[in-house]
Amino acid sequence: MSYETIVVENDGPLKTITLNKPDRLNAMAPQMADEIGEAFYDLGDARAVLITGEGKGFCSGADLSARGDGSALGSKGGSHQALQNHYNPAINQVLRAPVPVICAVNGPAAGVGCSLALAADFTIAAKRAYFLQAFVNIGLVPDGGSTWLLARAIGRARATRMMMLGEKIGADQAEEWGLIYKCVEDDALMDEARALAEKLANGPTLAISTMKKNIAVALDGTVQQVFVSEAEGQRLAGASADAMEGGMAFLQKRKAEFKGH
Repeated sequence: MSYETIVVENDGPLKTITLNKPDRLNAMAPQMADEIGEAFYDLGDARAVLITGEGKGFCSGADLSARGDGSALGSKGGSHQALQNHYNPAINQVLRAPVPVICAVNGPAAGVGCSLALAADFTIAAKRAYFLQAFVNIGLVPDGGSTWLLARAIGRARATRMMMLGEKIGADQAEEWGLIYKCVEDDALMDEARALAEKLANGPTLAISTMKKNIAVALDGTVQQVFVSEAEGQRLAGASADAMEGGMAFLQKRKAEFKGH
């Protein structure tokens, strides 16, 4: 499939998605949201996905000048339609992806761009990057799943601070809070992110996918539900070729070579 607002590259088991509207700091129009969702829908042989932004920004938020469902995003009802039909489905695709997702945040991640970054399993940010929920400054509320993502990542007090005060949270502080996986030097961002993505892409795919599902159950369910989810996941993972390879590698004192089966 050809894309107009993102660039998709497939390198063996790793798929890289680059938001490609650098003249607007990769502001996300409904079309970009749809294309992100489509790229995740068609993972092909990918066993990990790396997301980043072209230019100086990761994603400056929704493109308020764009049109979706026949309405400008800033118009009455336009934002609601765009969220329901474009942005929320895209974020949900990232959250529910059956493979690990890594976001390399190379600059500002604001609004729905912040949601996209935090929906990843691993978020690595350059020191120049920051995370922003600026909705309060224009009389709106966080969206794209931000409320859920922030509250679970950093707790009620800090989530409230970000949302109600509209402060920029630098990458260093984001790491200190546990909002992201790691903050790195600007020029090391892509090397670190790609190394992590490749490590995950060459890992035991079924086991990692099951871990993602179990974490989701743990966030919203009870410990009894987690017991069931873990046991079922262990049954499935234990029957995989990767589990057999892992066991043999352990006994033979060598590095396992997982194939994702």
